[in-house]
Amino acid sequence: MTSYREAGVDLKGATRHVANIAESVTATWTDNVVGRFGGFAAGVQIPDGYVNPVLMMSTDGVGTKLELARKSNHWSGVGHDLVAMCVDDLAAVGARPLGFVDYMAVGKLDETRDAEIVASIAAACSLSGCPLLGGETAEHPGVMEADAVDLAGAVMGVVDKGTELGSHRVVEGDVVLGLRSPNLRSNGFSLIRSIFGETLDAHIGQLLEPSVIYSPDVLTAVSTGGVHGAAHITGGGLAENLARTLPEGIGAVVDTTTWDRPDVFDLVADQGVNDDGMWQTFNMGIGFCLVIDPTAIDDVMAATRRHDPRVIGKVASGSAVELK
Repeated sequence: MTSYREAGVDLKGATRHVANIAESVTATWTDNVVGRFGGFAAGVQIPDGYVNPVLMMSTDGVGTKLELARKSNHWSGVGHDLVAMCVDDLAAVGARPLGFVDYMAVGKLDETRDAEIVASIAAACSLSGCPLLGGETAEHPGVMEADAVDLAGAVMGVVDKGTELGSHRVVEGDVVLGLRSPNLRSNGFSLIRSIFGETLDAHIGQLLEPSVIYSPDVLTAVSTGGVHGAAHITGGGLAENLARTLPEGIGAVVDTTTWDRPDVFDLVADQGVNDDGMWQTFNMGIGFCLVIDPTAIDDVMAATRRHDPRVIGKVASGSAVELK
C-alpha cells in the first residue's frame, strides 16, 4: 500500500464533493460574509445596530439519530437536527446566529448522500437566517464502517452585552411559556435504538422526523422586551433544562396537563420506558421554554404563534422545577 487512494482516501472524490455542495453553501451567504467558498476560512461582519456586541458560540452534533438515517438512507432532515441543536442554544441566551460551520466524518465518500446532507444543513441555516460559512468532510477508512456518518457543527452568534437572557433577569411571578415540539428532535436515540430493537424499521419514519428550529421566532419574542429567560429542552428533559435559567433559591411549577403530548411519546413509552424515564430523557412535546413577564404574554405568544405557544407554568419560591 503506497498511495492515499490505496489506503482508502478518495482525493478526487473529495474534490467532486466540494464542487457538488458549492451552490447549497453559497446560497446561504449574505453581504455580511467575508471570504470565498473553498478558501481556508470565511468570516462574517457583525451587523449594524449593536452597541456593545458580545460574540457567543455553541457546538453540538446529531448523535445516534444518524444511525436511523443510515438504516433508512434518508438524510434530508439531519441538517435541521444539527442546526437546531446549535442555534437554539444561542437563542436561549438571546443571541442571534451569525455564521455556522459543520464537520462531517464518513467511512467512505458517497456523492449523493453527502451532497444531500450538506444541502439539508444549508436549508436549515437559511431558515435560521444564518450563513453556512464552510466546513470539513473527512474520510476515515479503516476507522469507520464504509457507510457510517458522524455530524457535528458550531455556530457563532452575537448579543449586546447586558441584554443576555438568563437567571439574573428571572423573578418570582414570571410565567413559563412552552413552545410545542411535534417529535423527539435529536435526543434520546441511544435509548430509542435499544428499546425498539428489531421493530425499529417499522417506526423509523416517525422517529426520524427532523427537529423544529425555534431560533428565529424566539429572537422575535426577545425583541418585545418581555422575555427574561429561556430554556432549550434537550437531553435531560424539561425539568433539568428549565432549571438552568432559574436563579438560586427560585423554582417553577409546570402543569403538564396544559399541552397534548404527541403520539410519538406514547409510542416510545409503550416500549417499556417508565414515566420518570420519559420525562428525564425526552422533551415530551415542549421543545423550548420562555420565562416572561406576565404582562408580555400576548406579545410573546404572537411572536411564537407558529409553535403553538401556551402558558405551562409559573416561577415561584423553591429550589426545583416541579412537574404536576
